[in-house]
Amino acid sequence: MKTSNKFTFCRIIISPVFFVLYFLPIWLKSEPKSILSIISVCVCIPLLAFAEFTDYLDGHYARKNNEVSDFGKMFDPFADVFLHLSTFTAFVFSGYLHPALYALILYREFSQNFLRMVAAKSGTAIAARKGGKLKTVFYVACCFVCLILESLNRTGLTQSWGLNPEIYKYISNGFFIVCVLLSYISFVDYLKHFGKILKDAAK
Repeated sequence: MKTSNKFTFCRIIISPVFFVLYFLPIWLKSEPKSILSIISVCVCIPLLAFAEFTDYLDGHYARKNNEVSDFGKMFDPFADVFLHLSTFTAFVFSGYLHPALYALILYREFSQNFLRMVAAKSGTAIAARKGGKLKTVFYVACCFVCLILESLNRTGLTQSWGLNPEIYKYISNGFFIVCVLLSYISFVDYLKHFGKILKDAAK
């Protein structure tokens, strides 16, 4: 496997690991300030940071080692979606992401994936466009906002500082609303440039 694709594959591996680590204190009914709750967020934050950093590394090594390929152009965004949908699912259960917004994100990502599959069958590999990259940046921002808010809960700082955890949901969902808007704007851009492939394939 090429070096760039190895870094991409890291995101696939990290996704379920993050999911389990995030939910472990919840499944075991650990209270805030418990060792397990604190360790969970202390591991999840750098783990997610590393996963997101591999998105830079795979592109860097693909260009450096001349490993840019049609496979990589499809594998990279797939790994991004795999990671982000895993984290978003965790945040839905924690109340940081409203199910309606989550459904809209799912619809967009599956539609985008379908477009990529049809294009690939037609011999066209759809690489990430600027709008898609901006959307991904906000996806990443939402992940860390939610993790920071959850860290405040699990470390007991929410209670110590007298904060209202219900406000956290408004903050996180505000970020996700922006994500949904950007995701659909970028999807329209993809349709504008590659929609003809769908029309031709549907004939």
